[in-house]
Amino acid sequence: MNRNSIYKLVSGIIGILSFSVISAQRDTTGKGGVEIISAFKPVLREAAKINFNPTPPPADDTKPKLTYDIPNQNLAFAYQPGSLKPLALMIDTGGRFDNSSYIKAGFGSLRTPFIQAGITLGDGKTAGLNIYAKHVGSDGKREYQKFSNTNVKLAGYFRSGNNLEWNAGIGMKQNRLYRYGYEPQTLSFSNDSLKQNFQTISGRAGFHNINKTEFGLTYSPEVKIDVFSDNLKNTESNTVVNLPLQKSIGKVVAINLGVTFDLTRLSPKNKSALNNTMYYISPSVLFNTPTINAQVGIRPSWDNKTFKMFPNILADISTEDKRFTFQAGWTGYIRKTSYMYLAGENPWLFIPDELKNTWIEERFAGFKGSAGDHFSYAAKVGFNKLNNQPLFVNDTLSVLGGKSFRVVNESKMDVVNFGGELGYNIHEKFSLVAGVAFNQYTGFKDQAKAWGLIPLELTAAMRLQIIKDLWLKTDLFAWNGPKYQKKDGSVGDLAGAADLSAGLEFKITKNINLWTQFNNIFNKEYQRWNQYPVYGFNFVGGVVFSFDQKNN
Repeated sequence: MNRNSIYKLVSGIIGILSFSVISAQRDTTGKGGVEIISAFKPVLREAAKINFNPTPPPADDTKPKLTYDIPNQNLAFAYQPGSLKPLALMIDTGGRFDNSSYIKAGFGSLRTPFIQAGITLGDGKTAGLNIYAKHVGSDGKREYQKFSNTNVKLAGYFRSGNNLEWNAGIGMKQNRLYRYGYEPQTLSFSNDSLKQNFQTISGRAGFHNINKTEFGLTYSPEVKIDVFSDNLKNTESNTVVNLPLQKSIGKVVAINLGVTFDLTRLSPKNKSALNNTMYYISPSVLFNTPTINAQVGIRPSWDNKTFKMFPNILADISTEDKRFTFQAGWTGYIRKTSYMYLAGENPWLFIPDELKNTWIEERFAGFKGSAGDHFSYAAKVGFNKLNNQPLFVNDTLSVLGGKSFRVVNESKMDVVNFGGELGYNIHEKFSLVAGVAFNQYTGFKDQAKAWGLIPLELTAAMRLQIIKDLWLKTDLFAWNGPKYQKKDGSVGDLAGAADLSAGLEFKITKNINLWTQFNNIFNKEYQRWNQYPVYGFNFVGGVVFSFDQKNN
């Protein structure tokens, strides 16, 4: 079939279809119905679904790096160790506070009564009161070798408003002892001539802002008053007014301005009163960054109308992780000399005829830090200059037997000091701390030696939790004996000392612990002060009752 034939056939079919459609449109039969050929149901095509197959992330087995900023708890060594003084526990308002109180009582081998109590009251946030009391005494083998100490303190605080806290405290301390160090022991004295009692009534009051003011100010003025007296009706009043003020300039710099007044009046029996007044100002600039903490300033001071300018420059330079800190400084200050201070150093003294304050200028350098998680260390070397250092020598009158000490003055003294400390700690289960302090005294102008000052001292302390409810503690201190002046004026050396003590404490019920303490285990009757041997071996033990304990 050719192309023309196909064309004619298609044209014919189209024409037939067109005629059929036209004929249907012209249908006028009027039947009125619609013929349904088929039923059409629209149906949507099933949509394709997205299948979610969750896959858990891979476990992170990398060890997180946690950074803790914990300050090194190392000792700051001075040229001469200070005396330990029990203080009421300051409440940490950053954590949960529970009232806790205790009573500790016991008795010892040297007819030693011991009682101690601590009570805390308040909510720990807006108000609180701490009550502390202690009494201890002993009676040695030597005649009149006995003493008793009683101490009571009340310290409280109260918050008024949102940014002010008031602090106040009162206390009483009484020391009773005898001058038993007379030689020869065949000498005879009345009880009243040997008695040496001291009593101190103290009070303090102050307030401080909790947070910096809107102008960046921090302040904490305080007033302290001590009234000191002995059994011979000699009295002394000591008043200290401290007015510190600091202003922050940004986060790094601060200006420090402090003013301190220290007033002393000694009234000996049947003698004219002695006034000892000093005051000083401490302007300085503080720099505080994550690695550097520095203070640059001066300390103009007036000692009984005599002016003295001291430097006040201190610096701590640390690594980023705080594990090593280099320390250096050049500073000076006046240490107040009072009857109360001298009796605290040597209780067997005569009342002083004059009061000369000590000027101290220190130049030092050292370092401290930690290695690993348990080991810590510290060391410091210092070159110090002292003016008007009080020293103690036995009286030389034979009728007194050397039982009392005269206070003599050294107008100029140089001291080379070295201090070091090593510590090892495992949580709260074990701790060991050992320290050394070495002092070389030279450059004397008035005295031949540093009478009564210790040249070398070693200390060590260990705390061990043997089992859950059993603790062991030991303390060791040893020293090279100080110099003393013999009756003929020559130099004598006291023998060295080594004193070891150990104690145990264990829990028997929830609120009751038993404790025991063994002192001078080596049984060495050494002398801290010439002609005054200490007690030999002795022990004391008792019970501790705790109450108002709230355990989670």
